[in-house]
Amino acid sequence: MGGVAASGGAGPASDGLPERVAAFVAEHVVPHEGLLDAGGPRADAVLRELQERARRAGLWALPLPAEWGGQGLYLERYAAFAEVEGASDHGPAVLGSAPLLDVLMLRRHGTVRIREEYLTGLVAGDLRTCYAMTEPDVPGTDPFLTATRATREPDGSWRLTGRKWFTSGAGGADLVTVLARTDGAPPDRDGLSLFLVPTASPGFRLVRELPVLGASGQWEIAFDGVRVPADHLVGARGAALAVAGERLQLGRTLRCLRWLGQAQRAFDLMAARAVTRTGSRGPLSSHQLVQRHVFESLLALRTTRPLVHEAVARLAAGEDAHVEVGLAKVAAARTLQQVVDAAIQVHGAAGLGPDTALPALLRTGRAARILDGPDESHITSVARRVLGGYA
Repeated sequence: MGGVAASGGAGPASDGLPERVAAFVAEHVVPHEGLLDAGGPRADAVLRELQERARRAGLWALPLPAEWGGQGLYLERYAAFAEVEGASDHGPAVLGSAPLLDVLMLRRHGTVRIREEYLTGLVAGDLRTCYAMTEPDVPGTDPFLTATRATREPDGSWRLTGRKWFTSGAGGADLVTVLARTDGAPPDRDGLSLFLVPTASPGFRLVRELPVLGASGQWEIAFDGVRVPADHLVGARGAALAVAGERLQLGRTLRCLRWLGQAQRAFDLMAARAVTRTGSRGPLSSHQLVQRHVFESLLALRTTRPLVHEAVARLAAGEDAHVEVGLAKVAAARTLQQVVDAAIQVHGAAGLGPDTALPALLRTGRAARILDGPDESHITSVARRVLGGYA
């Protein structure tokens, strides 16, 4: 997957780019997190305003393909600042990086109509996408049990029926990529295909929002006989899992980078609290148990970061990265949860309330160990691959 994050060359000058991105997120994104978390029309308006600021600052769509209006940074160069961009959950959306996975997937596997009709709008931020794979009562790690069905019509179009859930951003999406069965029956390993569906299509329905530990953004959606044009098939018929596999490898690695950024943010909050909070026995930083929290958190960060960047390097070089991505995903999710938990402990009651980002970061860390494949699935997969080399 060499050059996976762009079609162009080096892109904009990178001198100081991580520092510029970090400063932008801290100054413009973090102060609005509460409003953006709440969603609704006001949040949409603020998001658009912040996106315009990112454009004026020259930071818009840095890793997206230059041919469609992005700035063309390759994956390894994007990885140098993806952490600080992702220190806030809203950083990628504000800076125009959020649709990267969809843009790359559609550029490579979309039909001519899909590429011409949607890619420019996606890169410009005028269109929003979401990805619908998981279904109620079906293990997310077992796509062969997918029940959503796409039936071929006489005119070549498809009729889509089924239900998906935990679809991120579906409430405000213009397009949704859907995994559906076109041939065979569950649990056949073949016969799964991907479709790009405009959410304005008759029969598309938002069933309900699914708060994750109290946070909004996930949705259950339904397809009640939605008609999908023949040229909205993504990739070949029956090739969904190969296309999805490409997306998952890169997507998990990008999320690992963002989780590292959030863990570093929690570490910085913890360290600042330790040196500024003083009690009758002196500053917290003088307490050995607080020092241990700092040490263990720093150790987790310093040992996880190389794992994540090893996965980045292998993906960028087009090499098999299943083991590296699995290790990185488990390590990054654990590190985020561990560091945030330590930061809350050092803050005491203040870490439980609304005055810091720690409760939101803890929620992200806990969810990270389930979403994008639970820890157990990655542990088993990596172990089997490694042991297979000794057989």
